[in-house]
Amino acid sequence: MKATEIRDMNGDEIQHKVADLKEALFNLRFQHEIGQLENPKKIGETRKDVARLKTILNYKSNPIEKD
Repeated sequence: MKATEIRDMNGDEIQHKVADLKEALFNLRFQHEIGQLENPKKIGETRKDVARLKTILNYKSNPIEKD
């Protein structure tokens, strides 16, 4: 997920996407533990997407004021 796509979303959409990705991350970790995960890199990508979403959500809720 690109940052430009995330910036186009509103706060509620971002929070919903974070919740979806956290659930997907749980499922990926579970699959990894039982040996059914084909691509372990997907876990890292999902974690980075969650972080990217939270960062942009934080910026939207508290924008930095410029002097």
